[in-house]
Amino acid sequence: MNKPMVGDLRIFWIPQVPMKAFYVSVENIKEAAKILRILANYDIFQFQNRIKPDYSNAGGLQICEDLGGDTPEWNDWYNENDVDIDSLMDHGEL
Repeated sequence: MNKPMVGDLRIFWIPQVPMKAFYVSVENIKEAAKILRILANYDIFQFQNRIKPDYSNAGGLQICEDLGGDTPEWNDWYNENDVDIDSLMDHGEL
């Protein structure tokens, strides 16, 4: 896996809280929204078809940022209006 660069994006998904997350690199915000929808819909499908009895999932978008330390860090992504990807998706903006 390549070392993350400032500005890189990735989604995280936790299929069953409190297990650890897995990550998927994405090229842009629209791709992130598409993958997040797919993962959420897959969890709903599994629940509705009794593949898993219940679930408590979580996911989101992160950006690699330089916060002045030795190495860049992954942080939750927000747009210029301080809105996260979930809110944009909920309001039909993505």
